[in-house]
Amino acid sequence: MSLSHLYRDGEGRMDDDDDERENFEITDWDLQNEFNPNRQRHWQTKEEATYGVWAERDSDEERPSFGGKRARDYSAPVNFISAGLKKGAAEEAELEDSDDEEKPVKQDDFPKDYGPKKLKTGGNFKPSQKGFAGGTKSFMDFGSWERHTKGIGHKLLQKMGYVPGRGLGKNAQGIINPIEAKQRKGKGAVGAYGSERTPQALQDFPVVDSEEEAEEEFQKELSQWRKDPSGSKKKPKYSYKTVEELKAKGRVSKKLTAPQKELSQVKVIDMTGREQKVYYSYSQISHKHSVPDDGLPLQSPQPPQPGKEAKAPGFALPELEHNLQLLIDLTEQEIIQNDRQLQYERDMVVNLSHELEKMSEVLDHEERLISNLSKVLEMVEECERRMQPNCSDPLTLDECARVFETLQDKYYEEYRMSDRVDLAVAIVYPLMKEYFKEWDPLKDCTYGTEIISKWKSLLENDQLLSHGGQDLSADAFHRLIWEVWMPFVRNIVTQWQPRNCDPMVDFLDSWVHIIPVWILDNILDQLIFPKLQKEVENWNPLTDTVPIHSWIHPWLPLMQARLEPLYSPIRSKLSSALQKWHPSDSSAKLILQPWKEVFTPGSWEAFMVKNIVPKLGMCLGELVINPHQQHMDAFYWVIDWEGMISVSSLVGLLEKHFFPKWLQVLCSWLSNSPNYEEITKWYLGWKSMFSDQVLAHPSVKDKFNEALDIMNRAVSSNVGAYMQPGARENIAYLTHTERRKDFQYEAMQERREAENMAQRGIGVAASSVPMNFKDLIETKAEEHNIVFMPVIGKRHEGKQLYTFGRIVIYIDRGVVFVQGEKTWVPTSLQSLIDMAK
Repeated sequence: MSLSHLYRDGEGRMDDDDDERENFEITDWDLQNEFNPNRQRHWQTKEEATYGVWAERDSDEERPSFGGKRARDYSAPVNFISAGLKKGAAEEAELEDSDDEEKPVKQDDFPKDYGPKKLKTGGNFKPSQKGFAGGTKSFMDFGSWERHTKGIGHKLLQKMGYVPGRGLGKNAQGIINPIEAKQRKGKGAVGAYGSERTPQALQDFPVVDSEEEAEEEFQKELSQWRKDPSGSKKKPKYSYKTVEELKAKGRVSKKLTAPQKELSQVKVIDMTGREQKVYYSYSQISHKHSVPDDGLPLQSPQPPQPGKEAKAPGFALPELEHNLQLLIDLTEQEIIQNDRQLQYERDMVVNLSHELEKMSEVLDHEERLISNLSKVLEMVEECERRMQPNCSDPLTLDECARVFETLQDKYYEEYRMSDRVDLAVAIVYPLMKEYFKEWDPLKDCTYGTEIISKWKSLLENDQLLSHGGQDLSADAFHRLIWEVWMPFVRNIVTQWQPRNCDPMVDFLDSWVHIIPVWILDNILDQLIFPKLQKEVENWNPLTDTVPIHSWIHPWLPLMQARLEPLYSPIRSKLSSALQKWHPSDSSAKLILQPWKEVFTPGSWEAFMVKNIVPKLGMCLGELVINPHQQHMDAFYWVIDWEGMISVSSLVGLLEKHFFPKWLQVLCSWLSNSPNYEEITKWYLGWKSMFSDQVLAHPSVKDKFNEALDIMNRAVSSNVGAYMQPGARENIAYLTHTERRKDFQYEAMQERREAENMAQRGIGVAASSVPMNFKDLIETKAEEHNIVFMPVIGKRHEGKQLYTFGRIVIYIDRGVVFVQGEKTWVPTSLQSLIDMAK
């Protein structure tokens, strides 16, 4: 078959050049050739391409050959070509029949293997298919023709892993035999006579038959080229909206936002149809209905088939369509509105049912409250009846306490909500006044402590501590103590003598954990301290036989820092009394010794330096050192104050008033041919008069070492050395012994200090990492000698209350809260220590 028609240009002409090129564009000639294969073919000559319809046509060229041969050249010599054997008449008749016009072919006329089939390629190919159906030829002599040539293709293939008899590729998926061609029977189009696949192609690339799909696709393609044999007009298909669809649409639609509301008011002109239409929102365009072909305005038909011209409707009534569409829209909106209203009513019913259940629960709760309150009211009225003067069964304090316990146990909520202050004032206060009517606190300090403790748990408001604890209108117990108990205390304090402090101290110690803190502070600040201050002013240390510390120091545990203002006048009075004092009078030490731990170290040292040290220096200056007849009274008077004055002050006195005279006497004695044994005894005797603490002082050591050096120099000279044999050795031995003692003492002191440091380090290491913040506060309290202990039965918001000195605190998540005037204030640990001091 000649393929010369594929080598035409865009206008269907052959190129003038000998080099033919393939053009893949589809031209009109190609379409006509495919749709009318039996048409009369005409080969367009160059002259026809140039002159068109005015070109001259030759009768011989009316039917150009299919091969597209060039024009014959009759000037060339004659060439004879073998034409083969002449066919018979029967064979020529068959060829003529094949040239007749072909009739339309039905699907049933084709073979079964015709039609679209799914080719098994790609992933369905298995490398195990080593051979092909068409590969019956032996491959033993494959590439044998290369023996007669210089080609190396077969050798290269073998180097790359090619195996004769198998296909090319990684999985040997290539074909082995060349592609076979199958001759078409007639002159029809491709596929007109069935499948054109060869047995080799069917074996190498099998297909999956799909007869139903092929039949359906064939009918679909066939219907595109044939008219409907019935000739009837297709009815349009209509779509209907049900009420349920409208309801679902109404539920899904959301409220328009502000920009959408603005867009919903835009005027829209629709010119897509035959007539111009005006809409007042974009949403109306989505609701419009197209008119079907038969003129029904209420339904929306499917769009016409492509390629067909739409026919004009039977009649067009825009006004009627608009009115009907308006009615439809109104009906849809009414249905949606009714559905929403129904849903709202249902939700309202559910909401009201829940509200009814809640209100029933509230009603039951209120009924229980009313019942409990009525019972509480009956109990209170009974107490009021028994409180009347002429009642035959008067109410006692114990019975009243049982009534309040019943209220607190059985009717706790009502008891907490009620005004306990007014109830206690009306019932408890008169009974409490009657109970303490004959009470004398100084004689019986524990009287009523159990009763008051019981009423404290019944009446005290737990929330009072959050605002300072001084709101009498909010706490019945505080008001009870202030109005009933406090008058008795004021009365007894006014009659109390401060020098008789033990009964009053015992009384306050008995009540300190019962009465409120602010009431105790009021007693100490407003009642006790003024009495003590006045008594200190009247005190005279020269005439009073009772020492002042005997009636001041018992108040230290209770008052602590409150007594600081009294210390200054006490020191002033003692200083005045010591102006004419002499160290021989030991009574001064007895009076001053109890105050050493009370006064601060600085104030105590200043007091000693001002009033005692000068007197001791004067006494030590009067001391006469005489080895033959020594009077030691003055020396004893000074050394007796060693624990009262500091070591540095005492050493200063010795350096100034004692050691110069002592060394001078020693030098004088050594210069007069002494007895060195007596000098040794005298030296050791004076050294034994001092304590180890004084001897360890560097200045005292230097003085005694200086005396030893003087004695060594004396025995080292020639004067008198021959008169007392062994004196030099004795003095050397004494020096060596004293130096060794000093060394041993220093080593012992260093070892003792090291042990103390080690123990202190272990203790610090054990206590430096407290388990919690409470342990840290306890450690700091021990270091500063501050009392830190819990308050029994006292809590604030579930947290235990503690007393840090005279301050009430509680700990919450590593933070210390201190009780202020109106609320609890967080503070740092150092600030807490400063406040406690």
